[in-house]
Amino acid sequence: MSAIQLQDVAKHWGGARALDGITFAADPGSFVVLLGPSGCGKSTTLRLIAGLDRPTAGTVRIGGRDVTGLAPAERGISMVFQSYALFPHLTVAENIVFGLRVRRVRDRDAKLQRVAAMLGLEKLLDRKPAQLSGGQQQRVALGRAIVAEKPVCLMDEPLSNLDAQLRGEMRREIRLLQRRLGITMVYVTHDQTEAMTMADRVVLLRAGRIEQVASPEELYARPATAFAASFIGAPPMNLMALDAAATVGVRPEDMRLGSEGLAATVEAVEYLGADSLVAARAGAQPLMVRVPGRAGVKPGQEVRVAWDRAREHRFDPQTGGRKS
Repeated sequence: MSAIQLQDVAKHWGGARALDGITFAADPGSFVVLLGPSGCGKSTTLRLIAGLDRPTAGTVRIGGRDVTGLAPAERGISMVFQSYALFPHLTVAENIVFGLRVRRVRDRDAKLQRVAAMLGLEKLLDRKPAQLSGGQQQRVALGRAIVAEKPVCLMDEPLSNLDAQLRGEMRREIRLLQRRLGITMVYVTHDQTEAMTMADRVVLLRAGRIEQVASPEELYARPATAFAASFIGAPPMNLMALDAAATVGVRPEDMRLGSEGLAATVEAVEYLGADSLVAARAGAQPLMVRVPGRAGVKPGQEVRVAWDRAREHRFDPQTGGRKS
């Protein structure tokens, strides 16, 4: 039985289609990331799972139960928002147990102490949110979600307000916490690094439709569409219109500079320490090449770019679907 299942779910706002019949499932205890560019339908999908919005069509099931028409409080879920949604006039302790107090749950103190110890908040329980750093506020929001002991937790871009270093730390903390508790987590982000480092499965969305559902490894190694190939990777896959039969895709790390291949002109070189990114152009075709260490080339230099045919990905130039 899937922890969460969406079947042919659509959401229309008047004449605008936010979601156009999407279907996917999340296994119990799995970490599923909804990934895609702004406006693709990620947050709308999360709101439909949460019950904050109702679908125009389709079915939402949680734990095998049809919850399509149920209110959020009846769905057995917790949620962490982008803004953290902490009450500024309440202490950390009061914020964490607020939902328990409203529902008159017993053993609130014991539950609070367990969650505070898990998240390293023991010394902060008497502080107000304004006295906390961004990372500490994030932990309080997490604490409020997990203290409810719900089997499903939904997260809507919870790390977007943090700096890069803290985002990396919180990615690891959230993933470890999810595994330790064994909860099912659905996590919305537009950041592919978060998706690739945290997810068991990635649901890649584009314009209200699913492009691909796959593990991070499969999504990177075998993208189902040209869009998936162009969205995943930093930098993303090079997509080249070399002939009319197919769009050829090659990852930057699978390309090499040498004495054979496409004639190109170097436009920029980014030295990253362990490797370098070379931006080049072959006629109208932009190319990105990742090479170990220093590239040994300069802007304006003429080079040749080659790759092994076995590393090619081929896509239909009309539909964008994978050909091989």
